[in-house]
Amino acid sequence: MPPVQISYEGGRTMTHVNGDPAKQTQHKSAVLHRSLNFLPHQVTSAKGNYLHLSNGHSILDATGGAAVSCLGHGNERVKAALVKQMDVVSYCHSLFFSTSAAEDLAAELIAGTDGKMAKSFMVSSGSEAMEAAIKMARQYFLELSPREPQRVNFIARKESYHGTTLGSLAMSGHVARRALFEPLLIGNVSRVSACNAYRGMLDGETEEEYVVRLAKELDEEFQRVGPETVCAFVAEPVVGAALGCVPAVPGYFPAMKAVCDKYGALLIMDEIMSGMGRSGTLHVWQQEGVVPDIQTIGKGLGGGYAPIAGILINHRVVDALSRGTGAFAHGQTYQGHPIACAAALEVQRIIREGNLVDNVRRMGALLEKGLKERLADHPNVGNIRGKGLFWGIEFVHDKPTKAPFDPKKGIAMAVHEKGMEANYGISIYPGSGTVDGKFGDHVLICPAYNVTESDVDLIVDLAARVIEDYFEGIS
Repeated sequence: MPPVQISYEGGRTMTHVNGDPAKQTQHKSAVLHRSLNFLPHQVTSAKGNYLHLSNGHSILDATGGAAVSCLGHGNERVKAALVKQMDVVSYCHSLFFSTSAAEDLAAELIAGTDGKMAKSFMVSSGSEAMEAAIKMARQYFLELSPREPQRVNFIARKESYHGTTLGSLAMSGHVARRALFEPLLIGNVSRVSACNAYRGMLDGETEEEYVVRLAKELDEEFQRVGPETVCAFVAEPVVGAALGCVPAVPGYFPAMKAVCDKYGALLIMDEIMSGMGRSGTLHVWQQEGVVPDIQTIGKGLGGGYAPIAGILINHRVVDALSRGTGAFAHGQTYQGHPIACAAALEVQRIIREGNLVDNVRRMGALLEKGLKERLADHPNVGNIRGKGLFWGIEFVHDKPTKAPFDPKKGIAMAVHEKGMEANYGISIYPGSGTVDGKFGDHVLICPAYNVTESDVDLIVDLAARVIEDYFEGIS
C-alpha cells in the first residue's frame, strides 16, 4: 500500500501507511502527547535562544515556549542554584516546615511590588494559581466582620483564558477551550467585553469614551447579578493566549477598579503570561495606576527552570485573614516546593541584578518598530500590538473589514509550522479564536529578556519572512 499524506491542526503533514495515524504513532511513545496523531519534535539540547532537535535542526526560540523562558535556556547560575538547593533539601511538607528558598523568594517578590503586596503563595502552575486566587477571594468575604457569605459570583471577560483546571477554565471566556467541559463548569461566572481596541472600539470613539463605555458595562453587570453577591472582577492586563498580546487602553484599569470599589468587590489581575517583567515593568499593574487585591503570576517567574506559579495578596486581604481565622483554607502537596522556589529566586535575582526589565523595554521598542516596518502594511496582517517583549500579530482574511479566516484553515498553526522548516528555523507561538473564541488567528513573539539588538533584528527578519512567504504561498 503506498504512503498516504494527511495534515492536521492547520499545517504539518505526516506520512502513514495503514490509514490510521494514531495507531502509527502511539506505539512509538508511552507519553500522552498533545495529540495522538503525531509525535512532536524531540529536543536533544538547548542553550541561549536555541533549541536543538533530534533531526539535526536548530530552532530560534522566539517565544520562550509560551512566554516562559525569560532568560533563555541553560543558564549556569540557575542550574547551580538548583543543585545547591538539592544539597539542602528537595522537598518538605509546607504544613510543618519552611525553607530559606521559599522565604527568600517571597521577600524578593514582595520587595518587587514596593511593599504594595503583603504575602505570596507559591504553587506549581498558572491554573493552580488561579484556583487559589478564586478561593482566596471567596474566603476574604467570609473573614470580614460581619461576614458576607452571599458573595459567590465572579465577573470575568469574554475572549479570556485563565487556566485549564475546571475552576480556572470556568473563569475563562475562550469558547473553544471551554466547549468540551461546559457542563462541568461552575455557573456563577458572568462576563463583560474584553478591552480590545482593535476590535472593540467604535468608529470615531476615543479611548476615553471607550473606557467609559466599558466601565458602564461592568457596572451594569454588577447590578444585573446583584452587586452584594460579587466576589471579584478578573482580568488580564495584557491578554496573551486568547487574544494575542492585547493591552488595555490607558485608564481602563483605574476605571474598572473604581467600579469594584463602589460595590466592595475585589480586583484579581491575571499576570501569569504578561507579568514578571515580560511587559516592560516587573508587574504590569505598575504601569496601570492600580494595585490589585490578588495577582496571579507564573511563566516568567521561574523562566521554565522549574514548574512554579503563585499569587500575590495585598494588605487588605491579608489583614482580613489575620483578623479572622488566621489561615488560608487551601493547601497543596507541592506548594512552596524548595527546588522550584530556589529556581525562581535565582531567576528573579538575575533579572533584578542585570536590569533586564530595562532591556525588555529597550528591545521591546526595537521589536515593535521592526515588526511594524516589515508587516504593518501586509494585506493579511490586521493588527500588531503588545508591550515590552510581548507582541502579537493578528491575521485577517480581509484587512478593511477585519474579517478572519475560516478556522478550518488553521492559519496560525500553519504559520508556526512554516517557521519550523529548516530554511527558517524559528518558533512562533500560534493562537486561534482571536475574534470570538472560534474565529481568528494570531501568533505571539516573546523572546528572552536578555536578547540583544542583533537577536531582535534576526527575530524580526525570520518572522516577517515566514509570514510573507506563507501568505504568498496560499494566495
